[in-house]
Amino acid sequence: MREYYAAPMEGLTGWRWRQVQSALFGGADRYYTPFLSPNANFEFQTKELQEIDPAHNQGLFVVPQILTNRAEYFVWAARECQRRGYGEVNLNLGCPSGTVTGKNKGAGLLREKDILRRLLDGIFDALPGMKISVKTRIGWDDPAQWPALLELLSAYPVALLIVHPRVRTEFYKGAVHRDAFTWAQANTRLPLCYNGDLLTPADTAAAPDVPLMFGRGLVSDPALLRRLRGGERATVRELEEFHDALYATYRRDYSGDVPVLHRMRELWNYLAGSFRDTEQLLRAVRKARTCAAYDQAVRQFFARAELA
Repeated sequence: MREYYAAPMEGLTGWRWRQVQSALFGGADRYYTPFLSPNANFEFQTKELQEIDPAHNQGLFVVPQILTNRAEYFVWAARECQRRGYGEVNLNLGCPSGTVTGKNKGAGLLREKDILRRLLDGIFDALPGMKISVKTRIGWDDPAQWPALLELLSAYPVALLIVHPRVRTEFYKGAVHRDAFTWAQANTRLPLCYNGDLLTPADTAAAPDVPLMFGRGLVSDPALLRRLRGGERATVRELEEFHDALYATYRRDYSGDVPVLHRMRELWNYLAGSFRDTEQLLRAVRKARTCAAYDQAVRQFFARAELA
């Protein structure tokens, strides 16, 4: 049976979301964490420690993702994850954010092949007994860069190569280059996973026959994996329960209304896709500046909302 993985999405698919989504709709076969970003201090931020706290990931197959262009930082972070019981870590070569690529990290490494080669050499030399997977795009600004990139990656014992078949400059726009993924299937022995524009069950039916990774589609429809396994789509009441459970964790763990509402507005950018004719209904939700106003607006939304 094909496996389904949850993609790392900064600010969206953290440990609280993983707990709620898996409990209510059935979990992914693997969850990849939003990236950890080790630095010269060789210590994790508090939010990063929470992401890899084994107590926050009980019963789930979780793979920490690491974002860096320095082998010594990656190796330190990987060993810290290993010490907490994680048998695999993931290297981020896909993040297209300008603040990331401007530092030659994430997809920024795809235009810096010498730096990338040194990074890979250092990682695989230092961690021979640990599974290292890689999440990548197919190039910086031209799909023609993919063959050389794949040849480079294929020289290392990558445990799983997760491919989002766009170049960095495309971000998430335009059609994915399915032909580039098909070409990779014929030209590498590395195990592959497909990621990109898997928003509905129909998208999955047309996807390559490999493990699939879901990002925006799963955040928009947290029951998507249940549907793919033969279950029912989420009802309005189930989506309300999902919303309420996640909202409660944010109110429990964050001080003040502002950080809570920031996270909920981020969620609604995607969750709104499960409903139709949402703009007017969601206006009050998005405009709320206090949790009291948000509570009232959300209750009105779910009382009137209809599924897309």
